[in-house]
Amino acid sequence: MKKYLLLSLLLTGYGLYAQIPEDVLRYSFYPQNGTARNLAIGGAMGSLGGDITANFVNPAGLGNYKTGEFVFTPGFFLNSNNVNFRDTKLKSSKNNFNFLGGPIGFVFGTGDRYKPNTSKAFSLAVTQTANYNNTVQYSGYNNYSSFSEQFAEQAVKGLSNGSVEDVLNDPQYAYGAAPALYTYLVDTFSGNRVKAQPEFLLADGKALFQQNTLQTSGGMYEVALGYAVNKNDKLLIGGSVGIPIINYNSTSTFRETDTSSDANNNFGYFNYTDHFSTKGVGLNLKLGIIFKPSEFLRLGFAVHTPSYIFTLKDKRNVDLEVNTENYKGVRSVSSEIFTNNVPSESNYTLLTPWKAMVSGSYVLRGVENVKEQKGFITADIEYVRHSASSFYSANQTPAAGETDYYTALNKVIRSEYKGAFNFRAGGELKFNVIMARLGFAYYTNPYKDPALKANRMLISGGVGYRNKGFFIDLTYVYALNKDVNFPYRLQDKSNTFASVKNNRGNIVASVGIKF
Repeated sequence: MKKYLLLSLLLTGYGLYAQIPEDVLRYSFYPQNGTARNLAIGGAMGSLGGDITANFVNPAGLGNYKTGEFVFTPGFFLNSNNVNFRDTKLKSSKNNFNFLGGPIGFVFGTGDRYKPNTSKAFSLAVTQTANYNNTVQYSGYNNYSSFSEQFAEQAVKGLSNGSVEDVLNDPQYAYGAAPALYTYLVDTFSGNRVKAQPEFLLADGKALFQQNTLQTSGGMYEVALGYAVNKNDKLLIGGSVGIPIINYNSTSTFRETDTSSDANNNFGYFNYTDHFSTKGVGLNLKLGIIFKPSEFLRLGFAVHTPSYIFTLKDKRNVDLEVNTENYKGVRSVSSEIFTNNVPSESNYTLLTPWKAMVSGSYVLRGVENVKEQKGFITADIEYVRHSASSFYSANQTPAAGETDYYTALNKVIRSEYKGAFNFRAGGELKFNVIMARLGFAYYTNPYKDPALKANRMLISGGVGYRNKGFFIDLTYVYALNKDVNFPYRLQDKSNTFASVKNNRGNIVASVGIKF
């Protein structure tokens, strides 16, 4: 377990604003996506170009185009999760077909008839940058803490400034303390104590059985407009304007049950179901150069500005069912009772981390006619400053406590995350009209705390066919991902977390024509 200290203000405001530190990784900790060709070489694209993926990595690579191209990239994901929660292991899986498995779009390249080695290119492309479709399940015995204690902590703050009725009528408690008090999962006791019913079982040395199921869907997408110039086939300069689009949906169900056979200890079980969605759109900019010091060597550099997500909107509602046995029996409630019978909405803005990368490629037997190239090896080194993510209110007049909440949230982000280096490498061998490719990528841990193990490792391979203006590429990517999941957070205790190992297979095909 890890001492995951959040500010009291952040915990008690969580129900109203819903943004949490883990949201940072949803928008920054994911592998580079691309065409089947690009994924087969590990996603490395910073010094190559000649692929529509350059829009999203190093736009200077568009400068290698001297003709037009259209490409689309469907994919099929195979998810398998192995989760360890308090020494109990559980497996889950979810597969899905994705029409937008990679980029789809056009590149329009034109040469200069007066300068044969000079050209320019314009591109319009759309891709999925992150895929959120997954199901994670875990369970285990816990004799240390209860999910319901977070609601008791919220109730303590609310009751210090008012009555139970005041808490029930305050929207900031609609997803925690209010439904917990309404169902008597949390109640007041002699001596001005505020306790959750399961806490009494823990005090008697009994264990709780905890189960969590997290179902997520949707993705993060980006529309890119790219432009590049090629100066004498030596220097390529490019830029792209990106429009990131976020569509994220989750349903989490947490169940906690009494493991004893005592039917008179005032707690049997509770089920807490949280329905949550986020939608938004933003803007970013990518700039890059590629320099060719010799006909065999390519060097690249690119910078990605933070994405300014200016219209993020969250919607949320929860359902709570509690059995307190002889105390108050079975009671259930929806958060909409406390929010005028509609799901709550919160509007805010987000700045994602900036990125920078350096790249290099060596072309095997590269000659003036690129059709005679026999292959290449390439690599990217990328730096992402995860701790630079920031949340802000999107309201012209922020609600009471809203500014303080986001200030506290951003401080927690700075303290919990760090900058991380990512590595991508791969190569291609060309046999006339057939190409064979291999690749590797490794995305390092974004957490500061060494107890939290997280990384992404991808191994890929693929083949391609190119002839008379038509091409098709087929790739398989095997991803081994490690991360952690916190089912809840407490102010005064070390927080328990689940270690998640996600193995993902990705079958990707790209089909295109040149014109």
